[in-house]
Amino acid sequence: MAAAATTLRLLKPLSSAAAPLLAHLNNPAINRSVAPLLLFSSAAVSRHHCSFCTAASASVSSGEATKAEPIESEKGAKIREFRRKLKIVDIKGGNDEGLDRLGETLVVRGWVRTLRAQSSVTFIEVNDGSCLSNMQCVMSSDADGYDQVESGVISTGASVWIQGTVVASQGSKQKVELKVDKLVTVGTSDPSFPIQKKRVSKEFLRTKAHLRPRTNTFGAVARVRNALAYATHKFFKENGFLWLSSPIITASDCEGAGEQFCVTTLFSNPSEAVHSPVNAIPTTQDGSVDWSKARLSWGGPQDFFGKPAFLTVSGQLNAETYATALTDMIEPELAFADLEDDMACATAYLQYVVGYPYKPIVKYVLENCKEDMDFFNTWIEKGIIDRLSDVVEKKVVQLTYTDAVELLLKAKKKFEFPVLVTWGCDLQSEHERYITEQGFGGCPVIVRDYPKDIKAFYMRQNDDGRTVAAMDMLVPRYSISICLALSSDSMQSAYATFLPHLHQTNPPLPSKIGELIGGSQREERLAYLEQRLDDLKLNKESYWWYLDLRRYGSVPHAGFGLGFERLVQFATGVDNIRDAIPFPRAPGSADF
Repeated sequence: MAAAATTLRLLKPLSSAAAPLLAHLNNPAINRSVAPLLLFSSAAVSRHHCSFCTAASASVSSGEATKAEPIESEKGAKIREFRRKLKIVDIKGGNDEGLDRLGETLVVRGWVRTLRAQSSVTFIEVNDGSCLSNMQCVMSSDADGYDQVESGVISTGASVWIQGTVVASQGSKQKVELKVDKLVTVGTSDPSFPIQKKRVSKEFLRTKAHLRPRTNTFGAVARVRNALAYATHKFFKENGFLWLSSPIITASDCEGAGEQFCVTTLFSNPSEAVHSPVNAIPTTQDGSVDWSKARLSWGGPQDFFGKPAFLTVSGQLNAETYATALTDMIEPELAFADLEDDMACATAYLQYVVGYPYKPIVKYVLENCKEDMDFFNTWIEKGIIDRLSDVVEKKVVQLTYTDAVELLLKAKKKFEFPVLVTWGCDLQSEHERYITEQGFGGCPVIVRDYPKDIKAFYMRQNDDGRTVAAMDMLVPRYSISICLALSSDSMQSAYATFLPHLHQTNPPLPSKIGELIGGSQREERLAYLEQRLDDLKLNKESYWWYLDLRRYGSVPHAGFGLGFERLVQFATGVDNIRDAIPFPRAPGSADF
């Protein structure tokens, strides 16, 4: 009975709790810019009463379940002003490396990397992830909180709050250090913490993806990745592009290769997916999946969409819809543009995000991640800074696919890939790297005008009838182990090609890939596009809206896609694409 009464008390106040919260939202005294932060609307309140369990919890615990206390903005404590935290990069990241802060009393928050206890002082290396450098904190026995050091509470991996004074360092590894006044342990670390001072392999760290950001390598990769993402948006913003959130679930196949992950609610919850037999899936009389079969409990289709749906492999088709209304969109789609415009944009973008620090217009990553890039240059790939500089300093070469094949046929080199180089074959990574590294002495190369039979349906057919206005940008000395991790840029034909090998061998494939950017001018002519869909036996009904763009005010337009994880690899030198992704997905692995 007591349990039943408690349940009733929990259920009854939900609708009554909604009213005062809605009144609070509708209060004109509240700044409207704050409203979106509340993450629900009036309509949502009526549909999801359970959202107010937290709001009603105080009255439930007091026994006054039916009386919800009204919320008034004039009452209660004020919300404190938000201020940016002072971080280690703010202390040590300037030209003076912290010397300009000598004598200041500061607070450092972070995680203990190492601890060395000597007879008179203890050295605690703390890192907060804002930069590669640690803050060396020097603590004497009379400092507040020293008992936590003596008792062994402070260990590698523990989180701490340290207040102290910035002083000149007596060591040679840093210019300043923090003389500790007070130490507070925020969170202890179990002795089993797997990331200690000794070096561990990247393969091991992939099994600890939730902890590997605390290492030097993966912390640096994350910061460079962040800088590349910011520089990407900055470049396109400065050039008048708008950003579009394209859907991640689609009923159409952008690349036309049929290699997509199916999304379904035929299993309504994870438990059903794990424990349901195969024959629980509804089927038609001919044995096919019945996507429209009704679920009696609510009358709708058992599958949420009522038809096959998939994770998208590209937002390009959706970007085209907005580009033909708002002109230029991200992922880069340019209206009133041809292939020449597309190549120019791709070149300018790449030079901007990874450019040489002494060229004023192209300098973002090397200038804003100098410490991390020096780390990669020393420990990951020697010469990477020079290589990135070459991308900007050397002229980008363009040649047709036909000329590229002729160059490969004349090459005095035996290629490993067991396919003869002939006109119409798809160039492999070793071919692309030969073109950039040996054919053109390390220059970035754009190969254009590919055979239409090896390219996607949406690419504009050239006048010769054999090729399409497509381009790939190849960069030199770029190694990657492809297909072992599914990322935003890797759900393509190579996955199907190498899938058998992935199940047979766990080590990275010895693949080298040169393509970083791929793009094309889109087919803006309705008749040509319809014919191409027919030739490839693609269902035109799935692309009805895409065809409409050609019916109503069609314009020449072009765009390109960039494998962002490939760009991270290119900028950092990490060998395996799984190390460029925060939480990689691979065959047989979907942890974290």
